[in-house]
Amino acid sequence: MNKYSFYLFTLLFFLPLKAHEFNPAHLIIEESEDFKYDIVWMYPIRNLGPVDLSLPKDCESNSVEVFQESKYLSEKISMQCESTIKGKPIFINGLSILNDALVTVKFIDGERFEGLVSVKESKLVIPEETQVFPTGYFILGIEHLIGGPDHLVFVFGLLFIVFGWRNLIKTITAFTLAHSLTLGLSVMGFVSLPSITIEALIALTIIYLALEINEDKNSNQTPWLMAFGFGLLHGFGFAGALSEIGIANEQLLLSLLFFNIGIEMGQLIMIPIFLTIIWFLTKIKINFSVTKLSSYAIGGLGSFWLIERVLGIF
Repeated sequence: MNKYSFYLFTLLFFLPLKAHEFNPAHLIIEESEDFKYDIVWMYPIRNLGPVDLSLPKDCESNSVEVFQESKYLSEKISMQCESTIKGKPIFINGLSILNDALVTVKFIDGERFEGLVSVKESKLVIPEETQVFPTGYFILGIEHLIGGPDHLVFVFGLLFIVFGWRNLIKTITAFTLAHSLTLGLSVMGFVSLPSITIEALIALTIIYLALEINEDKNSNQTPWLMAFGFGLLHGFGFAGALSEIGIANEQLLLSLLFFNIGIEMGQLIMIPIFLTIIWFLTKIKINFSVTKLSSYAIGGLGSFWLIERVLGIF
């Protein structure tokens, strides 16, 4: 395999990562009176086509208001049912692989439930029992990491400047601590930054990381310091997914915790895959440096995202 065919292979590997952005839909159902519910249904209009929401059959529903807010189309619905919606199904059709729907149900007696509807499982039955933990945010955290191309590329690039398992653990831990800090501060409202600006700065971190990747000169002896500094910016990016769909329950800290644990689980899933890919590529006979070609691909993607996002600011 020559350097040009390998370069093409690398580009083909990364191109799907820039195709779509992870933006979950959110269905919020809140009981205002006995068997009467106020509903907010919001879904991303850029990544999805028509999405069909089917509420319980014994309920009468009327659309009250439809409006666009940021990337989402939101619809307010009033629903009157003959009995409780516990034990009854909700269907959401038209979702995609990167666009699940978080369903939040709050009852007048204080009970609540959260679940996920996906393209593979379009039906969700609201359970009879009370849910204690907001586990839906755990799945969202995993999908946000795996479905976030810029975060994936950054983690992938870090592996090229980390040497030894001890340094790897330090670097990933530093990245985790940093983005956990800013994720929490942002979601709880202590710090607020424009999302489009944060996305542009994240693209800059990827370009800088690409410049740091050098097979012949391991100049970065403390990669965990860079991972921590840039992780602070990526934390604001992680917060964007929650800020846009909102946390519609009183379990803010638990929801935030489960979302963050999901992000870490996503990292743990992807790191062995990335290490396997890097090992496989180093075993292929090529006439050019795997590290250099990967840095070109990472830098190219970072530059593309930077231009795209800076233009989006204006």
